[in-house]
Amino acid sequence: MQKVNVLVAGSTGYIGIQLIKLLVKHKFIKIKYLCGNSSVGKNISNYDINLKKIKLPKIKKLNYDFFNNVDVIFTALPNGESQIISNHLKEKNILIDLSADFRLQNKHTYKEFYKIKHRSVKNIKNSIYALPEIIKKKIKNKKIISCPGCYPTSILLPLIPLLKERLINKKIIVDSKSGYSGAGRSIHKKYKNHNLYESLSVYGIPKHRHNSEIQQEFNKISKNILLEFTPHLTPMFRGILSTIYIEKKKNISTKKLLKYLKEFYKNDKFIRIKKMNKLLSTNDVINTNYCDISICESNIKNKIIILSAIDNLIKGGAGQAIQNLNNKYNFKTTEGLI
Repeated sequence: MQKVNVLVAGSTGYIGIQLIKLLVKHKFIKIKYLCGNSSVGKNISNYDINLKKIKLPKIKKLNYDFFNNVDVIFTALPNGESQIISNHLKEKNILIDLSADFRLQNKHTYKEFYKIKHRSVKNIKNSIYALPEIIKKKIKNKKIISCPGCYPTSILLPLIPLLKERLINKKIIVDSKSGYSGAGRSIHKKYKNHNLYESLSVYGIPKHRHNSEIQQEFNKISKNILLEFTPHLTPMFRGILSTIYIEKKKNISTKKLLKYLKEFYKNDKFIRIKKMNKLLSTNDVINTNYCDISICESNIKNKIIILSAIDNLIKGGAGQAIQNLNNKYNFKTTEGLI
């Protein structure tokens, strides 16, 4: 089979590096270009020693002429930049975006939450919010594939099936804790007065950016779902653990919820539904594309607690992007990921 030629823009960030480390394992992928700004002319191994023995192109400044020579463009760039890139796509190109640029289907909501005007409104209709296990082959006819954020991935995967089946009530409280890599390399400048390695910080109250995409996906199921979401930055490099507090519908047992989730995801390799009351750790999913989900009983009647753990750089980022690529090209779901 002929290989898919790819370009990675934003290749030296945490997500970009992780993406490259997965792409080099994918037998149907050829990395044609690595692009950056301040890193132009350098080897990618300067940013991760594990790539030293792999033959990869030197980092170049993005040139739209490169698009003639590639099939897929991965963008792991600051918000706003992928919108500009999307305006220069060739007929043959597929854009797989790991930023927030095409996650929101409403330009006004995007401006409200990201404080910048959307610069490719015409391309919103050509994009799809692509949570792989939910969207599956629906990405076939889409030119722009938008990968969900890391927090939303950990929250939507356990909740979408239960909400669609109307097994739980519509008031949802989520407490999520993430490793600091989720904020990118600039985290060290942004939090220079915080001790990232020994302290726990709350942020994004009352309106974190990811509220917008979570609520958007909830609204596709019901307009009346109420979400309270509080994110925390933890003194670890990678991983997310979301603790979700919900109320069951009357006469619905916890066992039924567990059984339904297992049935819903029975053919999805990267979703692991654990035994009831299993306590999760991010350590169980670090450096993998798995999402571990556990349903736990509460000491309050009709309430349950759902635990969801992912690696924010893989299942919440680069791994999910490759899953979407595999869906788009009919490759094996696990190609490049196991």
